[in-house]
Amino acid sequence: MMQTLTADVLVVGGGTGGTAAAIQAARRGAKTILVSEFPWLGGMLTAAGVSAPDGNELEAFQTGLWGAFLQELQQRQAGGLDNSWVSFFSYDPRVGAQIFAQWVQELPNLHWIIGKVPLEVYCQDSCITSVRFSEFTVTAKITLDATELGDLLALVDVPFRWGWEFQSEWQEPSAPVKPNTLTAQYPVQAPTWVVVMQDFGADVAPEISPAPNYDASKFTSAWDNCGVEQFLNYGRLPENRFMINWPIHGNDYGVGVERLIASKTEQNEFLQECLWHSRNFAYFIQSQIGRRYGLADVFGTGFAMHPYYRESRRVVGLDTVCEQDILPISTGQVAALKPDSIAFGNYPNDHHYPGFEFPLAPKSLRWGGRWTGTPFTIPYGCLVPATIDGLLVCEKNISVSHIANGATRLQPIVMGIGQAAGMAAALCVELMCQPRNLPVRTLQQALLVEKAAIVPLFNLPPQHPDWLLWQKYYLDNPKKYPVDGNCPCSLYPDMPSGITTFSGIFHKNDVQNYTIIINFPTEFRGNWILVTLRSHINHQLETYPHAAPITVSGKINHAGKWLLLETIYT
Repeated sequence: MMQTLTADVLVVGGGTGGTAAAIQAARRGAKTILVSEFPWLGGMLTAAGVSAPDGNELEAFQTGLWGAFLQELQQRQAGGLDNSWVSFFSYDPRVGAQIFAQWVQELPNLHWIIGKVPLEVYCQDSCITSVRFSEFTVTAKITLDATELGDLLALVDVPFRWGWEFQSEWQEPSAPVKPNTLTAQYPVQAPTWVVVMQDFGADVAPEISPAPNYDASKFTSAWDNCGVEQFLNYGRLPENRFMINWPIHGNDYGVGVERLIASKTEQNEFLQECLWHSRNFAYFIQSQIGRRYGLADVFGTGFAMHPYYRESRRVVGLDTVCEQDILPISTGQVAALKPDSIAFGNYPNDHHYPGFEFPLAPKSLRWGGRWTGTPFTIPYGCLVPATIDGLLVCEKNISVSHIANGATRLQPIVMGIGQAAGMAAALCVELMCQPRNLPVRTLQQALLVEKAAIVPLFNLPPQHPDWLLWQKYYLDNPKKYPVDGNCPCSLYPDMPSGITTFSGIFHKNDVQNYTIIINFPTEFRGNWILVTLRSHINHQLETYPHAAPITVSGKINHAGKWLLLETIYT
């Protein structure tokens, strides 16, 4: 007999957005059921192996569950997070999975079910009422589609987008005018099946066998422009492990990617080919640099539990994020503030199509001695389907254009979207309303109580005593949102502990381009790039005199050859 479970909130999918949504809904007090396909929670951040996350890296942007996750990682990850050059935070994905599992298990009103996928969705009067799995059905007041590919959207026949929109749709500057070879070959971005490799210290690694259709010519230029050491350090993890998620003649795979939303047989065929492609890349790496390098034991096999999906079915929502929404205001450093913002990101727009270069309108800026991205906000309406009630979305299935998805798809942004969706679901239960009728200000206020920033401000870290005041001020006065992203608050130069002191000579090479020639400690003597994630340190670097002595504290990142500044002593 089919068992029926009941909940206030049902979250289908245990990825980055779904995990955050379930935790937040339960913390708000809603009786929540989370159904995940895989035994690890966290999706991109854990099970898919992309444990070197991008975006929302600045101190002021480390808020809400994303900020809490980083704090937990700092405490739990032996050796710290300064390992790779693609990210400021790289960690063993098992540590991330342990954090999410503990957070879930601490909540008595959150029931986590592992190893199930949705099979059927039931509706009444254009409202989702329940979802059937293989052995049970869950009836809930609000359901969240947090699947990697927007599976509920297909099951319930909710209008969604898949593929490109052309310039005539929204006048996006980077959108193609008409179909071309690229749009035909890749309707969506290519996924990557991440593999984790390890330096065994000697030529003792088990030999990797190639998968079918091995062709070394596909990979021969993988690290030509950077060298093998920099290639490995791209996704270096603790304990001499390496996240292999390499876009240049690497393991991105998009041949027949449209099969992902075709029949189950075709989807499985694509996934098998994607895994084989990654295995062949791992074989190529070992064949070129030797048996010192082999598959790590992180997932048992070295290969992630599922691919890193960069794109999904995208719901047709009450609002849609387009490219113009993520690009900077003229002469500014931020995108326009959405008054109904519920989350934000800052990642530069990034698309993956193996064999093609796809130019995009620039949305990057130099800050803190390095490149980062223009902050942009996510409106609540892109989480709410236009045509059905009882449903919210909280993964890469939000209402977003194909072009803008290149910036909204990253782990911290999706985590913020998930937290907002989980809070929205719980509030809908409390107020006995549908998501489309939820007062956005009520949702915003509830998120701010959880220290989840809604307005991106470079100089307002979450520990600032006036943090809440300025967040609310710009929600009340969105037209006063500063084009440079800095509010008129006082500097907050707190003093972190547990970091090393360095002294040397400061060099200002160009605008937002700094180095230090370290003379002490002697083991770090030499030239290092200076970078920071802290606003008041960024301000000090901008005004520090060239060729002057300097004493600082911070952390060395050997992979990126930079010194991450926490304090400048004056």
